[in-house]
Amino acid sequence: MKTHDTPHPSTTLIKKSVSSGFASLGLETQLLTTLGKLGYEEPTPIQQEAIPPLLAGRDLIGRAATGTGKTAAFTLPLLQRLAHSTRQQNPFALILVPTRELAIQVSEAVHRYGKEQGIAVLAVYGGAAIRPQLIALKRGVEVVVATPGRALDHIRRKSLQLKDLQIVILDEADEMLNMGFAEDLDAILQQTPKTRQTALFSATMPPRIASIAKRHLRDAVDIHIVKEPVKAGVAPQVHQTGYLVSRANKVGALVRILDMGTPTSALVFCRTRIEVDELISTLNGRGYRSEGIHGGLNQAQRDRVMASFRSGKTNLLVATDVAARGLDISHVSHVLNYDVPSSPEAYVHRIGRTGRAGRSGHAITLVEPREQWLLKNIERLTKSKIEMATLPTVADLQAKRLEGIGTAIQEILTANKFERFRKVVNTLTENFDPADVAAAAMQLAYGSKTGDRKEEEIPVIRDRAPESSQRTRVSRQELHERPRSAKPRAKASKPGGDRGGPSVPMTTLNFSAGREAGIGPGDLVGAIANEAGLPSSMIGPIKIGDQFSLVKVPTELARDIMKALGRTRIKGKKVSIRLDRE
Repeated sequence: MKTHDTPHPSTTLIKKSVSSGFASLGLETQLLTTLGKLGYEEPTPIQQEAIPPLLAGRDLIGRAATGTGKTAAFTLPLLQRLAHSTRQQNPFALILVPTRELAIQVSEAVHRYGKEQGIAVLAVYGGAAIRPQLIALKRGVEVVVATPGRALDHIRRKSLQLKDLQIVILDEADEMLNMGFAEDLDAILQQTPKTRQTALFSATMPPRIASIAKRHLRDAVDIHIVKEPVKAGVAPQVHQTGYLVSRANKVGALVRILDMGTPTSALVFCRTRIEVDELISTLNGRGYRSEGIHGGLNQAQRDRVMASFRSGKTNLLVATDVAARGLDISHVSHVLNYDVPSSPEAYVHRIGRTGRAGRSGHAITLVEPREQWLLKNIERLTKSKIEMATLPTVADLQAKRLEGIGTAIQEILTANKFERFRKVVNTLTENFDPADVAAAAMQLAYGSKTGDRKEEEIPVIRDRAPESSQRTRVSRQELHERPRSAKPRAKASKPGGDRGGPSVPMTTLNFSAGREAGIGPGDLVGAIANEAGLPSSMIGPIKIGDQFSLVKVPTELARDIMKALGRTRIKGKKVSIRLDRE
């Protein structure tokens, strides 16, 4: 297995490419013309390293962070190889991805890059009507982009034929395993031709990914794009800030931060779709233009929301982690974490959506007192400092608004286009001091901006977590470093089952379907992750019975999860959910 370790340009220090461009990688004129029309100039490191061996037909493992250009790295070689192949009825390539959002994004990219070739590509995912997918597959497509569960469904129906596959791509492989798709991936890959080319892309390389690679890839080129460390004295492009706030005041704190920061375009992350809907209602009531994206939207609604955000008609996009994964958004000025992400990886994925392409960005996290250990764990594992700040007061907000009005008045004075108002001012200054007239005008402007809304102070919370309490938290790394005889002191259930991690109170949910309905762990994890927006790392042990299933989830989120899954079907079956009294 050949290995390349290539430094990746960090968000703060961009190295100039030494390549002469995409032409030097072996791409042909048709694709180079398309890339030119799309405005591409220089390949990213993952593209430089991955495209040549993929063009040569080699199997490949590509490790690189989200947002580094992996989609083009595997799509461009795929399209060039397809251009030189004989057209066939069955699919030429299968691309497996963890979520429907990513399936849509990747299929759009394949269509965009392969437009000149007239490539027929189909996105296949759950939560959408299966009949149009059946019709398209029967008609014949060259590239299928699919989530594992729906791909396996089509394979069992014999509507997706794999016997002529030339290429298989596993994108975001670590996320697919986190969502419980390991068995599905093995089942799919075992039914593909042994002569196929296989490429596996992942942000991380845990043992389970390495095991899949060993079983299904042959003499693979292993490319690892490592981040170049930030040099001392170089300020990070993404400024990270945290605010300690009680749960009861989180909405008010978020609004206060938005009012003070006035972001041009911001992503707000929540854990559940219920929180998304509630925040949108609150924000729009405060005069913001916000939209939400979560598992409860159909594709037409998603397209409308994303088009509105990309065009600037909406300046706040409120989303769950799962719904936002794979969305290609390049102009985000702020990322706001309404909840602290459950893992450092999720945090990195979130804040990586701002500060792109050399721009500066802001990442802001609301931290409840009980979540402080999560934030400290993120700091330790990412080796980054999140600056804790005090929430702005009402006086700070008033001063900010007055400053904004003053700036606007200066711009009007500079433009010198206020002649029609001078007569009123002249009349007023005959009886009042000019400074008083100006101050009264500002008061009027201030009132028109805020209306009758009364701002309330948000209580300041000091860091009350004692060090002794901090030390009882057990991280994954610490568990691995302990002698085998040592046992963690915390005895509560752990989110993620045997994945290790800090202890949190857990509750068992009872699903009214099990083995007899064909339900497996991956179906339950996928449903909870997609519909409730809960990261798979927070889902505890799962037990499948003949007619029921038990899943442990964080106690605080159990009711939200039940509400989010209230109208969801699992494996096409309506399933009721209740708290299990054990």
